[in-house]
Parts: sequence; structure tokens; C-alpha cells
Amino acid sequence: MDAEAALAWLDAIIPPQTGERLSDLQKVILVQVWLGRKYLDIAHSYGCTEGHAKDAGSQLWKLLSKVLREKITKSNCRATLERVLRKTTAISSSLIDYSRSPQPTPKLEDTNFIGRTEAIAHLNTLVNQGSKVIVIQGEGGLGKTTLAQQYLQTQGFDLVLELLMAKETQNITPAERVVEEWLKQDFDREPGVEFGVTLGRLKRELHNRRIGVLIDNLEPALDQQGRLIASHRNYVELLRVLADARVQSVTLITSRDRLCEPGLNVNHYRLPGLDQSAWQKFFRNRGLAIDSPTLQIMHRTYCGNAKAMGILCGSIQEDFGGDMALYWQENHADPLAATDLKNLAVSQINRLQALDPQAYRLLCRLGCYRYQDIPTIPSQGLFCLLWDVPPDQHRQIIASLRNRSLVECDKGEYWLHPVIRKEAIARLRPSDEWEITNHQAAEFWTASIKQIETFKDALQAIEAYYHYIEINEFDLAGKVILKSRNNQWQQFLPLGSTLYRMGLIQPILTAINQVVNNLENDPNLSELYNILGDLYWIIGKISQAIACQEKTIKLATQSLKSLVPQPENKHTV
Repeated sequence: MDAEAALAWLDAIIPPQTGERLSDLQKVILVQVWLGRKYLDIAHSYGCTEGHAKDAGSQLWKLLSKVLREKITKSNCRATLERVLRKTTAISSSLIDYSRSPQPTPKLEDTNFIGRTEAIAHLNTLVNQGSKVIVIQGEGGLGKTTLAQQYLQTQGFDLVLELLMAKETQNITPAERVVEEWLKQDFDREPGVEFGVTLGRLKRELHNRRIGVLIDNLEPALDQQGRLIASHRNYVELLRVLADARVQSVTLITSRDRLCEPGLNVNHYRLPGLDQSAWQKFFRNRGLAIDSPTLQIMHRTYCGNAKAMGILCGSIQEDFGGDMALYWQENHADPLAATDLKNLAVSQINRLQALDPQAYRLLCRLGCYRYQDIPTIPSQGLFCLLWDVPPDQHRQIIASLRNRSLVECDKGEYWLHPVIRKEAIARLRPSDEWEITNHQAAEFWTASIKQIETFKDALQAIEAYYHYIEINEFDLAGKVILKSRNNQWQQFLPLGSTLYRMGLIQPILTAINQVVNNLENDPNLSELYNILGDLYWIIGKISQAIACQEKTIKLATQSLKSLVPQPENKHTV
């Protein structure tokens, strides 16, 4: 019995009982606790604070206790799960029941095509509902083309027509020539003198036979608003024929950008990344030994991107002798280390820069957020980065990023794919907007928290600190730590004091040390040393605690001596 089997079983039984799913961090915690690792090690490997890992772990044990109807803790989880799994005789049938697709799907034997059973079923559902044109949308490398080709080749079409759109706009083949070639080569029919006549002949062929059509990589033909560019408007007429309710054809379009032609009846399918089990199967099919914690982190970093999966597999085999853990140890700091991966992000961002400069600037600015302790950003966090744009244009600019699959969104919360963020921040950092962007983000975080009642509130409030540290504004970083708010115990305390009362001792200890080591003669130093002394006392470092409090007394005494006790500064004294 291993952790992967336990995870597969839990993924099957938890949603039907609770409506919840394990988060990525909870899955990492379960696997690594199974291997006997501590929260601190888990936090380091995942890239979060130890307190955040402990909080997620606590929620995990509560959820498992609820589902399994017995007390589950970090110390007993492995033994309990192994015992329950041994007693469960219907595990296999349960897994089949919960993963069964509602639509019949073809058996996929191709080892290069894995993990897309649900996607095939989704396309079938749309087709059965009458969809004639479906846009498979997503960022580069997801496997949009592979999915479309596999679908059209396995669903019993009489004929499949393919149009591979040129990568560069100036090289796009006119729609007239495309349709002429289809009529001559595939239907043995002569085109008409006028394009309308030619389209009519194509339409009659589509009435009589079940045809599959692939239009691959449409985005070079789209403008800033997602409409067909002026020089290729005839593609609108072609798509209108393909979308006619009376044709027997099904057309799949792949595109990084959303198609926004108001006169066309098309459906969009946002293709998700491959799940972790697909990555695991892919690597195993190629003879690689699986290191589960490493695979989990790599999968999360690249959001299941299929292209990344293939590139990583090749690099691990060729350059690291099949050692997955060693590869990640060397490359985890730079997810764009592989040239092919970098090119995927760069080409898409370069195109945005040319088509929509305002959306491009927002994308680069979004790179300043860490997406670590607070993994998603509310819409107000995007609005604050559009300081140079009228408010009535804000949502349009954000929609531009969403339509191009460059920003992820769920229920009004936004985040950047780690690979996109890597390129975005690389462009922002050397620009003259680096400092003001971090200032705006820091002010947003500070203003967003009025009082601290939850663990998330505390983490959100301290985010401003990291932005000021990035631009070496240590005095402002110190003010973040000292900003007082009401907390869950009805105390009005500085953020640093509230954080250590909530158990976030190490993060605030590190934060204060970084500030005090970079400040001299700052009026806030005495209060920072006071909190630092409390922290050292709590963790048992008494000598360091005394030294900090002595500095507090010295600095406070010096400040008092510089003040003249008059009525107007009585409060300051």
C-alpha cells in the first residue's frame, strides 16, 4: 500500500460525501506525512510557511476524520488509512463508479495521448447538444491540437479536413484558397467564380456527409477584441457555414485567444491542464522512476501543462539519468530553464504586447504578487495596478487577459500560471514601473484588512511587507509589522504581536530581523526590538531576548531625551 493508492481512494470517496476536494497542498501533506516528513520540510518543499502547512494539515485531518468516522491525526493517518484500505473490498469498483464518464468514449491506446477522457466526454456532450463549432481554448502547450486531432480521428467521421493556421499573421492563407483546396482535393468538386458560390458548394457537401474539420491555431487571425482581422473577414463567412445547424460536420478550433464574433454561434471549451495521475502515467510509460513529492510539485508548478510534461521528461532522461528529484533540485528555482518552455510563454506575451499594450502592462505588473501564502488575488488587487487607466476600462483590460488564457480566474479570484509569472516579473523588474507597482500592491494589501480575525487575514496583512522588501523600503516594511488593528481576541495590537499570538512565530521573527538589520536611527526601531525580544523569549532564546529589550530601553530613552514635554506632544512622550 502506498500514498498514491490512498490519494486515489480519497479522491473517489470524499467529493460524494462532503462536496469537497483535497487541495494541492493537502495532497502534498498527505504524501509527505506518509513518508514521515515534518511540517517544516513540507513547507520548504511546497514553498509556503510552516504555519500555513500546519493550518492546511489541520483542516485535512478534520476532513478525513469526518469522512472515515474516526479520529485521524498526523501521527496516525498512515496506519489508519492502511487499516481501512485493507478492510475495504470495494475500492476498485468505487473508483470505477466515480470516474465513469457520462458519455461513451473511445478506448485510447496511444501512450502519447493520456488523461483526456473527460475532455473527450465534454466534447461529445457539446456535440450531442447540437454544437457545430467548438473553440478549444487555453494557453500554449496544453495539448489543444492533440486533443482535437484525437477526437476527430476516433469519432467515426467520414472525412477530416485540417487547416493549420500560419503562426505569423502576414502568412495566413486566405479563406477563399482554403475552401477551394477542400473542394478540389477532398470532394472532387470545382469551386465557383465567387466566394459565396464556393461556400454554397461546400455547404451542400457538409449536408450529405459527416465531416470533421480542424482549424488549428486561430489566434494569429484575431485582433485585440478577439474578432477576425479586417484582411481575413472571409473566415467569418466560412465559420458561419460550418456553424449552420443543418450541416453534419463538427468543427474544432484551437486557439489561445477567445473568439468573440457576435454573429457566430460557437461554443468555447476551456481546456484544463492534465491531472497528476496523467503525468505519473506518462513518466512511467517512459521508464522513469516516480518520486511522488517531486512529481506533485512539478505538476503544480506547471499546472499540468502537457508540453511541459514532455520537455521535463526528456530533460530528466537525457541530462539527469532519469533522476527526477535531482533534476528538480537543480532547476526548481527557474521553471523556464528549458528553452522550449520559455518560448511558449514569450511568444504569447509578445503577441499581447503588440495587440493590447494596456493589458500587457497589467500582466507584467501582476508578476509582482507572490501567489504563495495568498495564492489568488481579488479583482480589487488588479484594479489597483491600473492606476494609469480610467476605471471604466478596468474590466475590459482584465477580460483581455482572460480571453487570451494569460491570467487564471475562478469565482472572482485571479492568479498567474507560475511559468507566465516568471516571464512577467522578468519584464517588470528592470522597468521604471517596478517600484510604483510594488507600492500600489502593498497599499492594496494593507487597506484590504481592517481587522484580523482569521489566519488568512493575518497572512494577507503581512503581504505588504514583502512588496516593500522587494524595493528595499525597509522603513515602510517595518511600519507594516507595527500597524495596529483589532484582532480576534478584541485586542488592538501591532500586526507583529498578533501574528505571533496566532502561532506565526518564525515568519515574523525573520521579517523583523530583516528590517532591523537594514535600518538606522528609525523612530520605529524601539518598538520593533520590543516585539523581537518577545519572540526570542517565547522560543527560549533568553539572552537574545534580553539584548533586544536592552536595545528597546536604550532607543526609547534616547527618543525621550530628544522630546520636550509640552502639551502638544504629550501623547508622543
